[in-house]
Amino acid sequence: MASSLIVIAFDSVDEAEKCHAALVQGKKEGVLQINDAAVVAKDADGKVHVRNQVSHGTWAATGVGGLLGLLLGTVFFPIGGLVMGLAGGALVGRMMDTGVDGKFVKEVEQEIQPGTSALFVLVGNADPTAELAILRQFKGKVLQTNLSTEAEESLRKALGDDTPVN
Repeated sequence: MASSLIVIAFDSVDEAEKCHAALVQGKKEGVLQINDAAVVAKDADGKVHVRNQVSHGTWAATGVGGLLGLLLGTVFFPIGGLVMGLAGGALVGRMMDTGVDGKFVKEVEQEIQPGTSALFVLVGNADPTAELAILRQFKGKVLQTNLSTEAEESLRKALGDDTPVN
């Protein structure tokens, strides 16, 4: 399943979180799928706060690890086997690198100014109409995307970003 990466910068510390919450609501309503997300905010003192949503790969690996831990642990120590399986599965899921690249998040962290924020989101099987309707509520600047030129232009218009598409 192909995902579309969208990175949007906002002029306030909490705007990326509000946008993320609106996209999560769209996910709950079934109009779009969020595969992974990270919110990066830099407070007025320049301190960076990052909140990541766990990706589907991590959840799947955690579930498989938990099941294996439970099966293997029933002979030795059931609860310990389950806990170790869950932890191991989560680690394997993160190592599968199915979500937003941590190095790229760090690069944007350094670029955003104090008092601002950014949202990284990997959207799969998105309904562009629904996605744009959600994003129109916010004013932001597109920092990075792998969308087509037309889709990126529509995204920029929805966010009030007048930066030309490269």
